[in-house]
Amino acid sequence: MGEGSTNTPERGGHGGSKTGHVPVLLKEAIEFLDIKPGGMYIDATVGLGGHSFEIAKRLGVPGHLIGLDKDPAALDEARARLTSSGREGWPQTSLLHSSFAEIGRRFEPASADGILADLGASSLQLDEPARGFSFQAGGPLDMRMNPQVGPTAEQVVNHLDERELADLIYEFGEERRSRRIARAIVRSRPIRTTTQLAEIVSAAARPMNQEQRRIHPATRTFQALRIFVNHELDDLRELLSAAPQVLKEGGRIVVISFHSLEDRIVKDAFREGVKQRRYKLLTRKPVTSGEEEISRNPRSRSAKMRAAEKIS
Repeated sequence: MGEGSTNTPERGGHGGSKTGHVPVLLKEAIEFLDIKPGGMYIDATVGLGGHSFEIAKRLGVPGHLIGLDKDPAALDEARARLTSSGREGWPQTSLLHSSFAEIGRRFEPASADGILADLGASSLQLDEPARGFSFQAGGPLDMRMNPQVGPTAEQVVNHLDERELADLIYEFGEERRSRRIARAIVRSRPIRTTTQLAEIVSAAARPMNQEQRRIHPATRTFQALRIFVNHELDDLRELLSAAPQVLKEGGRIVVISFHSLEDRIVKDAFREGVKQRRYKLLTRKPVTSGEEEISRNPRSRSAKMRAAEKIS
């Protein structure tokens, strides 16, 4: 979970022209990918292109970098950052409007030398009030990474019944006060904006101890709605299920997560891969950000990176 006033875990900015952030765990991710010049690498969450840029620099010709993202606005930013125009020795670059859940259907077996997935919402999404991911500034309750499909968070909070809302907030937000929050939401309908929802949740779930005071009372509820709206955990399971087929022998997968639900899924998938003798684990414990990175980018505090290598 994010700390202090951070309202939702995010993928560290994915460094780009709008934020100026360096992507979370950039050096460590590149090291674990062990990029082979001329190989084929998939950035499953290309975002603003920060990680992809460093991959591309190391790939060279005839390498192939493929970036995926649900968010068409992110792809536009990445395209501007990753264009090969005027660069010598730049790899072929393909940017696809797609969820990483589709990699098993989009790519041939044993075709990729590496897969990187930097999970969660990006700075591009969090810093734009109109996208509705954050309660730091007022905006519509949207939260869709792909604004072209699916129900919005506004539709979810206004149409699910109280029990369904409580279960959603408990399961995806790990929020113990989910029933109280769901009751307050239902009584306050219709809810249209991020600030309106944050105020309702804050009033219903006032912090009772020091641990609860560390994060904004609405953080977990916003996380839960975002995960639900974007099918984030189901998509992650699809990615991890398909990765062993898509990776070449010796290929590597690196996943950066930002909350315990994601990290648990990644850890279990890698351990199962080891049991089945498909993976060699490269990280016995998750790699986390150092104090210098955290001071530069407080959102990196909750990042956990795990990596594995395909062995058969």
